Amino acid sequence: MLPFRRILLPVDYSEPCRAVVPYVHDMLRRFNAELTLVHAYGPAAAAILAGSQEQLVDPDFPEQVRAAEEERLHLFAQHMFAGRHAELIAELGEPGSVIHKIAEQQEADLVMLATHGYGPLRRFLLGSVTSKILHDATTPVWTGIGAALADHAPDLPYRSILVALSDTNEAEAVLRGAIALARVYGANLSLVHMIQTPIVAHVDFHDYSQELTADAHARLRELMTRFDLDAPASVIDGPVAEGVQNEVLRRRADLVITGRGHSQGAISKMWSHLYSIVRECPSPVLSI
Repeated sequence: MLPFRRILLPVDYSEPCRAVVPYVHDMLRRFNAELTLVHAYGPAAAAILAGSQEQLVDPDFPEQVRAAEEERLHLFAQHMFAGRHAELIAELGEPGSVIHKIAEQQEADLVMLATHGYGPLRRFLLGSVTSKILHDATTPVWTGIGAALADHAPDLPYRSILVALSDTNEAEAVLRGAIALARVYGANLSLVHMIQTPIVAHVDFHDYSQELTADAHARLRELMTRFDLDAPASVIDGPVAEGVQNEVLRRRADLVITGRGHSQGAISKMWSHLYSIVRECPSPVLSI
């Protein structure tokens, strides 16, 4: 996972997007990384730019639209990343697909973006772009709730990092990456492993819950011994997102690191706990 050598920031000019910029600056500085800014635009951009119906059918007009979008991205880079070189890419297309393609072409090590869930359904939905990137991208993805990022001063540098581990075979890679990042920041690490005992009316799962908890503690001890790690570790039985959220508040974590569910298969990954963690987490989430 580390070091991050090329960081990709999708740009939509929104306040949540701008709120991600300080976190991007921090990552760039820590890793001396290169930066790519990508903006995906749709047909609406042409409609706004067109002065007449005839201009819309002009064969040269698409290139004029691209040039205008590139200039807008250039101005954003000048304002938000003054004095830093950035590769700028403006491309027509659906944002999630464009970001995924550019991330692969650029061999990006990290994608950083804010979620865009709006209205009363926000807690049940991620923005469509964020969902697609979390589902499709193989690179680490840093994301946070846009409104939370925009309304609060950045919690930088990271001083407390919470690692949310699963019982899949990616737990070791997640912990290895978290340890490496904590060393870069000089941050304290804490670990949490969530279990979920079934809830069935008139059925007592107490003994089963205790067995699951004991097994989870044993796995955590094994991992920590393997990495010679001395850190507080918790096993919590309950809803995953709620448990992680509570641990973030208890540990005053500035960042959560968790897995992407790559080992769970395409369908499970799409509906994995990662989505709910990102939706509910009060701090940014780095999924690897």
